[in-house]
Amino acid sequence: MHIIVVGLNYRTAPVEVRERFTFAERDLPEALKQLQQTKSIMECVIVATCNRTELYAVVDRPHLCGHYIRSFMEKWFGTPRQQFTSDLYMYEDERAIEHLFRVTCGLDSMVIGETQILGQVKSAFLLAQEQKTTGTLFNSIFKQAVTLAKKAHSDTAIGEAAVSVSYAAVELGKRIFGQFGGKTVMIVGAGKMSELTAKHLYASGAQRVFVVNRTYDRAVQLADKFNGTPLNMQDAVARLHEADIVISSTGSEGFVLKREQVELAMRRRKSRPLFMIDIAVPRDLDPAIAAVENVFLYDIDDLEGIVESNLEQRRQEAAKIETLIAAEIEAFRQWYKTLGVAPLIQALQTKASAIHAETMDSLANKLPDLSDRELKIIQKLTKSIVNQMMHDPILRIKEMAGEKQADQAMDMFVKLFALEEEVEQAERKVETAKASVRTEAAQAKESMAKLGAGPVPAF
Repeated sequence: MHIIVVGLNYRTAPVEVRERFTFAERDLPEALKQLQQTKSIMECVIVATCNRTELYAVVDRPHLCGHYIRSFMEKWFGTPRQQFTSDLYMYEDERAIEHLFRVTCGLDSMVIGETQILGQVKSAFLLAQEQKTTGTLFNSIFKQAVTLAKKAHSDTAIGEAAVSVSYAAVELGKRIFGQFGGKTVMIVGAGKMSELTAKHLYASGAQRVFVVNRTYDRAVQLADKFNGTPLNMQDAVARLHEADIVISSTGSEGFVLKREQVELAMRRRKSRPLFMIDIAVPRDLDPAIAAVENVFLYDIDDLEGIVESNLEQRRQEAAKIETLIAAEIEAFRQWYKTLGVAPLIQALQTKASAIHAETMDSLANKLPDLSDRELKIIQKLTKSIVNQMMHDPILRIKEMAGEKQADQAMDMFVKLFALEEEVEQAERKVETAKASVRTEAAQAKESMAKLGAGPVPAF
């Protein structure tokens, strides 16, 4: 078995391509079912966000299955593969696992260290479990990825430092006010940066928002987003003393607020702190305002300096997470090595348990005068002997599973303990289960075809 991921993201494909390959949330269950029914795919999970579409699969032949997955995408999205193949990437086995771990930890995100992707990967995995498209491998790997990401964010400071100008402004404000509950925000200008900063402040608890713009209609539009109050410039100056936070980003050629106006507002505020952010170039706020007592003035250079410093901090924290990822890949490698011997170990344990049960039945028949307490003691002691005798052979076969001669070692293990019958029974159970799955898949395809339930890939 092999693990592969085929996908595209913000690095490999522009937004006009990515938007053509998004799965609507309501369609994901059906997409998972059809992807699993694709030839040679045994398990699958689809991770779909605004910045990436990734199809993870457990397959028997990686290169050929990459072709099958591209065919699935071609059918599902109704787009010839020639138009998107160059935008795709494909990773196999440990490289695919490493990619999943880096994605879940936020190291592959546009904003390094963001945590939203963790929830998105977890939701994708839970949906796949619900649709029964995961099995032994993905149930283990995706749980491992989610646990790793939680550990990465709790054990490092990767998510603590602001890495956007708008968010940095909010973090600065927290240093001054602690919290924004009950604070009033005045937005001067209605540009994108001002809107984003206001959105962060509003989400952090700011309760009143004034929106100031030369075009009053534009002020009304933006004010509606925050249940705010639109103002013209004259009214804004008159009500400046009500604001705790001022964010300014206009296209004005001169200062929209001067020192004298702020001094007057501060007298009416009775020296309560005023936090002012000038995001405009050229600047909107008179630099002399910084000299007014209890006024904290920051411009775009201040914020970008903080952002760059925080980005470097996140890069350093990311290096720590890369070390955690390497350790998790090694843990997976060791776990995967033991998968092949698990049926042999189970067969040995089954045979040992059967022998032990027969021996206890014989003992009870030959010594009928033994009390229940005596039988329980004998059962416990003999079971302990059996477990101790099996401990070293089981440990050794697990160690040998990772060596070059693993197949020969497992064959010898079967012969030494005469496990041929138990192994054969286990293999028959597996084949029966596989046949049942294939029958169900065929029936599902036939039913969908009869109902006209959309395109079913034919491979």
